[in-house]
Amino acid sequence: MQRSILEYLEESGRQFPDKVLFADDKSEITYEEFIRQSRFLGAFLLERKKGAAGSPAAIFIDRSIGSLTGFFGVVYSGDFYVPIDRQMPAARIELILNTLNPAVILGEEKDRRILLQTGMEDRLFIMSEILSEESSFALCKEQEERLLKVRREALDTDPLYAIFTSGSTGVPKGVLVSHRSVIDLIDNFKEEFSFTEDCIFGNQAPFDFDVSVKDIYSTIKNGASMYVIPKVMFSFPAKLITFMNEKKINTIIWAVSAFRIIENLNAFTGELPKYLQTAMFSGEVMHNKVLNYWRKYLPQIRYVNLYGPTEITCNCTFYKVERAFSDDEALPIGISFLNSGVFLLDKDRLVTEAGEAGEICIKGSSLALGYYNNPEKTAESFCQNPLNDAYPERIYRTGDIGKFNDDGELLFLSRKDDQIKHMGHRIELGEIEAAANSLEFVAAAVCIYDKAAGRIHMFYQADAPCDKEVLRALGKKLPKYMFPNKLRHFEKLPLNKNNKIDRTYLRENYLTKDA
Repeated sequence: MQRSILEYLEESGRQFPDKVLFADDKSEITYEEFIRQSRFLGAFLLERKKGAAGSPAAIFIDRSIGSLTGFFGVVYSGDFYVPIDRQMPAARIELILNTLNPAVILGEEKDRRILLQTGMEDRLFIMSEILSEESSFALCKEQEERLLKVRREALDTDPLYAIFTSGSTGVPKGVLVSHRSVIDLIDNFKEEFSFTEDCIFGNQAPFDFDVSVKDIYSTIKNGASMYVIPKVMFSFPAKLITFMNEKKINTIIWAVSAFRIIENLNAFTGELPKYLQTAMFSGEVMHNKVLNYWRKYLPQIRYVNLYGPTEITCNCTFYKVERAFSDDEALPIGISFLNSGVFLLDKDRLVTEAGEAGEICIKGSSLALGYYNNPEKTAESFCQNPLNDAYPERIYRTGDIGKFNDDGELLFLSRKDDQIKHMGHRIELGEIEAAANSLEFVAAAVCIYDKAAGRIHMFYQADAPCDKEVLRALGKKLPKYMFPNKLRHFEKLPLNKNNKIDRTYLRENYLTKDA
């Protein structure tokens, strides 16, 4: 019985000790070296451990092997890791750290200035300093015994990581995911997509975005290799494709936005990725205009559409693209993975007829444990299955509306509420509104998403137009991918008969005009 993702790593390490596991733009590391460094870090943390097992450890990340070593070192210590992008606004980082209250924070000396605002600077451990000592020391008997004790006491329901997503109240939510859920997902990926040790993954997704979970754990499960693609290359697709060919990358699991960059810039008129065999995408709706561009130039490779929110551990359905689609057709999100129960509800009624819309709901071991330190939101989103009153059975209601076609394939239709997918990120418009409404020079603000144009519109009320000031202030509160794309000033926002800001009027009168 498998209880920990560390079993993936160690089994692959036994088979391929000298094989490159991870590589970034500066260095590479073998399985044997990575396991040794991760265990050393785990032993270091165990010696200084203050809290109980299963506590959060925050890690300031970049696109490096060091960040990945931090993840696995924390897991060896019996805790769970929480990636934090140091490029986020300090106010957002502070909200996350206040929610976590971590005993351990891994980072570099430059991160201390951020922590000074939180009063947590004494919890910072400098990763580079710790790992610089690794080659000089062998673990002693007592350290080995501590590591062994953690493994003996491990449960598959123990938390592995938490990823923070947008929150409608302005406070980010930490989705807490167990080992069991990741094991469930990655075993499905190997079974459905025939991943082997010959896979060479090209990682695009940031490590605080759950798309990267599939890269990392598919790599260690299969004894494969993963190259961390420098972010700047997605601004220069010609260099990106050259990089993919140099590294012989044959498998990519990217956000849809990354595929769109290639299509928008017509990058395939030059060099083609000649080793690519499998291209998988998720994060938002893949439009067939983009997919057909890829299929035109790379018709021989396998394309897979993946669907699922962070709360169900990345993906619960998949669709292998095996026929032609016109640009205006909807691409199915497919069928459920084994051990994931996917069904539609109309309020509390089961939807079974093809073509009838309902909310996409999921049950099974893929469900996250909940939101860390947020029992109210957990109870709201992870609820009892209304179709079962005989015993406890948790489901997650996604807020996505879908329908089944005549072939039993699931189609995504829309969002139930104001949670959107934009630039590959899941965003709640309420969080942007909360940030804007906290500005003293803004009397009121609402956000509406123009799906057709792919734009976030912000309508705000102020004494005078102040677009630049609004964006400058939001830059201190929100990551750039949450910035509104279009701002419109009002001396007084329109109200409906209930004296609420009239979103319907704004949508009907301004979105098409501005798009």
